[in-house]
Amino acid sequence: MIEELLPDVVATAETFDDPPEATLFDAEAAEIVKAIAKRRREFTSGRWCAHRAMRALGVAPVPLLRGERGAPQWPAEVVGSITHCAGYRGAAVARRRQLRSVGIDAEQHEPLPDGVLDVVSLPEEREHIAELSARDPDICWDRILFSCKESVYKTWYPVTGEWLGFEDAELEFGAGSFTARLRKTAGGLTGFSGRWLVRDGLVLSAIALEG
Repeated sequence: MIEELLPDVVATAETFDDPPEATLFDAEAAEIVKAIAKRRREFTSGRWCAHRAMRALGVAPVPLLRGERGAPQWPAEVVGSITHCAGYRGAAVARRRQLRSVGIDAEQHEPLPDGVLDVVSLPEEREHIAELSARDPDICWDRILFSCKESVYKTWYPVTGEWLGFEDAELEFGAGSFTARLRKTAGGLTGFSGRWLVRDGLVLSAIALEG
């Protein structure tokens, strides 16, 4: 599904479970040796998707170790993003000469827990979400907002190396699309545009940032 949200220069891979054939490089496995079983499964399947996406891009897979804030350390010629939630693991990669950054996120399509929307949104966004919910109450717009903000951060951080809070990006939604106006600037970035979809109990969002 995630490939529907991204341009053709992005290679993707996804799975809706934890395949028994999913494996890690030894260096990757060493990073999660003390993790709980659920975390090991998520990490393994996510990295397995990333390795498959790299092969589809024509790049030999390498260990994707965790850098600062846990972000995967991609090869110098590659930009990419990994996501996982219950029932979904996915990865997207592109050559750095074609895209500056890529960010993807997956969430279960269900309302956010009580109180979370107030933490992750701006007053203007809550008004926007209320209007959208009145028009289309079957869509969990609060969860879409959360997912898209996660994609914004995953796109922003590899370019800037700086933290971006939920309050630092103001989102507005269209039909399957969104724009993010940044209230914090770095790396020449002032905003993003991306896409989202809801299907089979999942919310997916993605941004492909051109150079």
